[in-house]
Amino acid sequence: MFTKSIFYLFLILSICFQQAYAQEILKGKVVRISDGDTITILDSLNQQHRIRLHGIDCPERKQDYYQVAKDYIGQLCFQKEVNVEILKYDHYKRAIGKVYIDSLEINLALLKSGLAWHFLQFDKSTEYAAAEAEAKLYKRNIWSLKNSVAPWEFRKYQREMRKLNAK
Repeated sequence: MFTKSIFYLFLILSICFQQAYAQEILKGKVVRISDGDTITILDSLNQQHRIRLHGIDCPERKQDYYQVAKDYIGQLCFQKEVNVEILKYDHYKRAIGKVYIDSLEINLALLKSGLAWHFLQFDKSTEYAAAEAEAKLYKRNIWSLKNSVAPWEFRKYQREMRKLNAK
């Protein structure tokens, strides 16, 4: 009986901590744009936080529209105060989250503008799927290309080429 009670207490506490962790909000000024889907913010304690935008994947360096996506996110949020709804942290210790300027969600704006792919491996939201579908329909940016290559496929190809060249 005692063991069961401890188990249930641990389970309840785990769920509470997961929910609190998943709903963490980080506020700060964007001080660096690494690429279309990664930014760095400076919080009120002057600590930097690398943020990877959840649910999207922007073109990689050497891909069409890489610089356009990077410039677009820079125009939207560089040197501006943002709120980040942190969903989790990745193995690079980056916060994965949704970035907001006032009520504008940057992740969604990139999808709608055709400067990002919906990263279905990590997000199943219908809102993101609809935004990507709309960008495809109107052939916005990456969707205007005849043969656009998703960034995860591009990275896979690059890894394979490095392996071949190393031999």
